[in-house]
Amino acid sequence: QTRLVESGGGVVQAGDSLSLSCAPSGGTFRSSAMGWFRQSPGKERELVAGIRWHDGLIVYGDSVMGRFTISGEAGQHSVFLQMNSLKPEDTAVYYCAATVFWSSWSPGHWGSWGQGTLVTVSS
Repeated sequence: QTRLVESGGGVVQAGDSLSLSCAPSGGTFRSSAMGWFRQSPGKERELVAGIRWHDGLIVYGDSVMGRFTISGEAGQHSVFLQMNSLKPEDTAVYYCAATVFWSSWSPGHWGSWGQGTLVTVSS
C-alpha cells in the first residue's frame, strides 16, 4: 500500500532553520495537490503550506507567511518545506498530505496522510 513518508523533523533553537521532505512510498500514487499541516497539543490541525499542481497555486498559513517556503515535484508527488526563523510556537507534529481531487485547503478534505514528524523549537 502506498503511503506518504516524511523526514527531517527534529529539535532546534528559536531562529534556526529546518527542512522537511515528503514523498510517497510503496506503489502508484496520484495527487492534484499536496501540502503540510501541523498539529500541537490541544489545537486543531492547521494548514502550514499547500501547493496545487495544475496551476502552481501556493498558499501559506498566516503564522508562517514569509518564513516558510513550500516546493515540490508534481511528477514525483513529493513536497518539501523549508522553515526559517523558527519560533517556539512552531513546535508541532508536521504532517504531509495529499489529495487526488482538490476542493479545499481544510484538512478534512484531504485523503492521504503521512505519519507525521515532530518539530520542536526551544526558546
